[in-house]
Amino acid sequence: MARLLWTLCALLVMGAALAPGGFSPAARAADKTKKAADIDVVICLDVSNSMDGLIASAKVKLWDIVNDLGKIKPTPNLRVGLYSYGHNNYPAARGWVRKDLDLTTDLDSVYQKLNGLTTFGGEEYVARVCRDAIAEQKWSTDKKALRMIYVCGNEPADQDKQVHLKDVAQQALKADIIINTIYCGPGNYPEAKGWKDFAVLAEGRFASIDQQSGSVAIATPQDKKLAELSGQLNTTYVAYGKAELRQEKTANQAAQDKNAAKLAPAVAAARATSKGGALYRNSDWDLVDKLKEDPKFDITKVPEKELGEELRKLKPQERVKYVKDKLNQRLALQKEITELSKKRDEYVKEEMKKNAKKGDKAFDEAVRGTLREQAARKGLTIPE
Repeated sequence: MARLLWTLCALLVMGAALAPGGFSPAARAADKTKKAADIDVVICLDVSNSMDGLIASAKVKLWDIVNDLGKIKPTPNLRVGLYSYGHNNYPAARGWVRKDLDLTTDLDSVYQKLNGLTTFGGEEYVARVCRDAIAEQKWSTDKKALRMIYVCGNEPADQDKQVHLKDVAQQALKADIIINTIYCGPGNYPEAKGWKDFAVLAEGRFASIDQQSGSVAIATPQDKKLAELSGQLNTTYVAYGKAELRQEKTANQAAQDKNAAKLAPAVAAARATSKGGALYRNSDWDLVDKLKEDPKFDITKVPEKELGEELRKLKPQERVKYVKDKLNQRLALQKEITELSKKRDEYVKEEMKKNAKKGDKAFDEAVRGTLREQAARKGLTIPE
């Protein structure tokens, strides 16, 4: 079911964009010649009983999806949101729907929430969760933005007798939001029809996948080195802001590295690729990303109490040099990650050709193919 997660959050959304050249001056200059597109992806996952396979797949595949989106030029403004539904412990008044995360550029937070999901089955209100996502999220207002919902589940889509699929589809069309449906089961099952019809009404795409087949994380010769570079990349982050925020963000970055590594070396490598790219943005807590985002940002004006110990002991101008040195270290690491990731991509493509599986094709069809097709509607091209 990981294929869903591509939506995952698609989503998928659902990180970092590995554009060749990373954050080089040439790449940044090229990005400025054309306005970057807004891409908002909200992933809605069924967490009723028997959906553990879906969640597991999402954990495995999220970073690969982010890396796909990162190939768009110029690098888009990607935000991912997350909902879960069908859990008996969720409020009945909300239709057993929970908003786990508002649309955010903080991909570590998305992965953290994803890793925290549990299953415990009840009523699965597909219409309700999509309605809430449409109404509650602060979607991009840019007319050219790509706005997408991926809703995944394995029960009849029309269980909600108060909120109707047709009405929700009309709301989505009015808001220029595409709803893609992923049915976790054989596409020829009678209940799959409701998922197909909902996708058609919302001008989205339907896909069926076998969540129990698991997701494929292909091991490559580059995985170990990419994981090492990912760890080295963490040493270039210079946290600022309130002490609690600095500690929380730094700890969460390391925690999500560990979560990816627990699944498979290939997942850790995919996350490394994301961290090395332009979609992995942390300017709200990292001075290096802040300086990269705004070269005129005055580091000397940051209150001393909002700095970590390594900066507090330095003089103001020494702090500037410290951050710039970290930036140069990061750029060098990102360049190495980008080069290794290209080799890894080629290796994976060849292995997929040699060991093609029905599950793999379902994944590509369900998410990656959908992303490419719907991005093209907005004039965006995702290179293979």
